[in-house]
Order: sequence, then C-alpha cells, then structure tokens
Amino acid sequence: MASETGKQRPKYQRIADDLKAAIEAGDYGPGDRLPGENALATQYDVAPLTARQALKILRTEGLVETKRGAGARVIEFRPIRRHGIQRLQREQWGSGKTIWSADEERPVTIDVRVDTVIAPTHIANMLDLADGQTVCARSRRFVLADRPVMLATSYLPLTLVEGTAIMRVDTGDGGTYARLAELGYAPAHFREEIRCRLPLAAEAEQLGMPLERPVVKVCRTAYDTNLRAVEVNEMTMDSAAYVLEYAFDA
Repeated sequence: MASETGKQRPKYQRIADDLKAAIEAGDYGPGDRLPGENALATQYDVAPLTARQALKILRTEGLVETKRGAGARVIEFRPIRRHGIQRLQREQWGSGKTIWSADEERPVTIDVRVDTVIAPTHIANMLDLADGQTVCARSRRFVLADRPVMLATSYLPLTLVEGTAIMRVDTGDGGTYARLAELGYAPAHFREEIRCRLPLAAEAEQLGMPLERPVVKVCRTAYDTNLRAVEVNEMTMDSAAYVLEYAFDA
C-alpha cells in the first residue's frame, strides 16, 4: 500500500517511478521504445503534458533518449565502471598501459589540446606555485561509442615538463605518469576529491547532455616520493555515463 508521502508525489513523478522500475526489472530493455505521451496519459488518466514531464525525468537521468517523431527509447549505452584504486597503480601506467584501459575495453576517442597558461589561483595553490606562474594544461574530451563521457584538464608545473613529451599531444606509452617517472617525478601518492553539481552551459554542450543532469567533478592531485604535487587533474563526468567503484583491503 502506498504511503501518504507517496500519494502526495506529483503525478509525473509517480509515472517516472513506474517506468524506472519497469526498466530496472527488464520489462524494457536497451533499445526498447517506451509508451508514448498519449498512451501514458490514457493509462494514468493525466494530461499529455504530465506524461511528457515524466519522460523528461528519465531523459535527465540518462535512462532514455528522445528523438522527435520516434518517442523515447531505453538507452543502449553501458556505463563505464571506473576503478578508482586499480587504475592509478604503478603497474598500470608503468607497464605502458593507459589508465583508461583499467576501466574499459571499449575503444575511446580522445581529443587532446596542450596549452601553456597562467595557473588558475586554486591550481597554483595546489601545485605550490606563485601567483601568475605558468603551467602546462593538457585538456581532453573523451568520447565512447559516439557519446561524450568526460572532460579533463591536467595542470603540470612548466618548470618540470617544458620541452618534454608531456607537452606533446601524444605523450607515448603509459601517458603522462610514465613520462613524469622518466623525469624523476614518478607519482607515488594520489588524492582525489569527488563532488556533484549541475553542469555549466559549456560543459553540458561539450558533453551533449541536458543542463538538468548533474556532473561528477573529480579533482585528483598526484604527488612524487617527496610529496611534491606534480599534477592536478580536474575531471568533469556525465553522471549517467559512470559508475565509480572503489575496491580495497580492510
């Protein structure tokens, strides 16, 4: 029996809850079309606008995609399982593998841009740099199965990486961390901060996602054996595209 609280929920939310439960139960699988606005309006005795609001909730949460004239279909995209501990182990990047390969076997397209910029104040503080000091900024956009899933920008002190392979678009096997190790600044300790917020308009546009869906913000700082910060990586992830997994011993 529904609770009083449940009875007070807006009709469009109750419809969305029913549809989400049906998707989770497998009644609608990837690629299946959900009932249209008119069918839902008749089934629940509501206005088509109310049914439309319910479908919008599912789209915002990344469960369905809607196309004009085609209705709403359950998204076929399989979320990325991000292994927060294993992906940063030295045996991963130290053996020439990419960090991405610890999470995914599906091929990813990465658009890379490398710039020399004045460090933003918070980045300068995290890297223990003076205000106005320049850094190398490596900006990336990750696209999986034709879907943008993450934006990331790594900031590294220019005094460490100027003139090295880290300043190139392709840093080579093992990526930035392997190159830092060759320079004598191998990452030995990491710290990640995770929070969620709604995306900025530019972020939503680059990720091809609605403004109403939250993004996951991950800020990772890499330290060498002397606990000197050698990189700050700010990541913006489509929350519907990721599952964050942390497995570690007690």
